Amino acid sequence: MELKEMTIEQLEERKAELVAEIDGCEEMEKLNELRTNIEAIKAEMESRAQIEAEKAEIRSAIANNEVPVVEVQTFTEERSEVKDMVEVRNSKEYVDAFANYIKTGNAEEVRSLLTTNVSGGTVAVPDFVYDEIKTAWDSNDIMSLVRKIEVQGNMKVQFEISGSDAVIHTEGGDPVTEETLSLGIVTLVPASIKKWIGISDEALDMRGEAFLRYIYAELTKKIVDKLADTLITKIAALPATVPVTKDKVSAATVKTAPAMGTVATAIANLSDEAKNPVIVMNKLTYANFKTIQYANGYGADPFEGLRVLFNSNLAAYDTASEDDVYMIVGDFGQGALANFPNGDGVEIKVDDKTKMTEDIVRILGREYVAAEPVACKAFTLVSKPAEG
Repeated sequence: MELKEMTIEQLEERKAELVAEIDGCEEMEKLNELRTNIEAIKAEMESRAQIEAEKAEIRSAIANNEVPVVEVQTFTEERSEVKDMVEVRNSKEYVDAFANYIKTGNAEEVRSLLTTNVSGGTVAVPDFVYDEIKTAWDSNDIMSLVRKIEVQGNMKVQFEISGSDAVIHTEGGDPVTEETLSLGIVTLVPASIKKWIGISDEALDMRGEAFLRYIYAELTKKIVDKLADTLITKIAALPATVPVTKDKVSAATVKTAPAMGTVATAIANLSDEAKNPVIVMNKLTYANFKTIQYANGYGADPFEGLRVLFNSNLAAYDTASEDDVYMIVGDFGQGALANFPNGDGVEIKVDDKTKMTEDIVRILGREYVAAEPVACKAFTLVSKPAEG
């Protein structure tokens, strides 16, 4: 229901619901959405109060045989040449200027367009560039599942190593024993992930939008893939269920060959908080499980209905050595976290000097980010047993 269709009581009730959501909100994007919605409700209520006040004033004038004075204003229609930020940064003129800025590093033209048309002179990114970056993150099977935050500096995340269960206490009974709680801390330390590509002078001559789409799609995809590979490597190296340090979460472990019940066993070893597990393996390992399924006449699903994701950083079962992790089963939304101190945009730099004699222009994409596993037993690591 739209705000204009709500009664004052409904508006008050909706505002109270939004305010209550703020305490439990941990995502900046959601927090901004809640703030915007609350402001919209306040504005609607103030508008209605103003209307009611004006109605009361008119009624009072009529009751006292007074003629309400209504000020009539005459407006001359003028076409304003001032545009808002969104309109400017999505214009062809600005997109071409932004592409030239990326190529040359000279921001004079884009700043001029912004200063002329809107207040301020910050170099704004065209909307379709944001879309290209978002598509790269959403298209990566692994990183699309990982929670994302934007916190400046190093981010510390506490996790529980061990703790006591809740107890039932009856009135007049013995005092409850104080909980024994052991906590660890994972520190997310951001680092730059960089990707270079070399393009010809002809490719550099591509016009504004075509050039920007090409480099952002290419570089962002490679950066996202690298972050996903790095996170998988970190998860595969987690210690077993009993942690050896307080700065790294633990994983459940299973040592067995691919079999009809392997995934089920892995799921059974996850914590209760890992509610949305997926499977990650090398594509060659996938073939081992499908062979087992074929041999059973498709009588059962070896993957237990879970989504299967592929990553070549995990060894294929047939070529893995003993104890190598060849499959991960776990909940990336609950068990992993990525921090983008400067946002999830990609910084682009162009070098047209280093390989100038070869007619090659080098383009660098850089993302400042940290990604770590942050919850114990959110993942089960399935490793290869000894042969024989």
